[in-house]
Amino acid sequence: MAEDSDSQGVTDSPKKGPTLSTSTSSFEALDPHDPNLSRLATLMFQKTGDYLWGELTTTQEDYRLLEAMNRATITKYSDMKQIASNVGKTLLELNEKYSSLQPYLEQIDQIEESVVKLEQAAYKLDAYSKRLEAKFKNLEKR
Repeated sequence: MAEDSDSQGVTDSPKKGPTLSTSTSSFEALDPHDPNLSRLATLMFQKTGDYLWGELTTTQEDYRLLEAMNRATITKYSDMKQIASNVGKTLLELNEKYSSLQPYLEQIDQIEESVVKLEQAAYKLDAYSKRLEAKFKNLEKR
């Protein structure tokens, strides 16, 4: 009987008939089966395993990338927090300095107002002296 199966190729199972049946219930572990089918099934399982391994590896790499990005973001926000804190401190110091200079700035404003008034008075005095000079020359000519 083994000779019959060899002469026919390995397309028929001695107990169940052709091995290319799509029914899984007719498969028996000890039955001879198609080596080509076995090779293709093994190859399919290897390829499926490789695909699933690649999917899992890709997902793992994605999570590693996200983790690295999160670490970089944490570092960046920490740096920004430090910079904002320094800017806040500097702003407080500048406000304190401005407050301490405020009386001097008010004095400067008062001096500027006085200078403007003096300048206006000087222009008026200059105009008056020119009128007087013109009158004097006019009287001298007579």
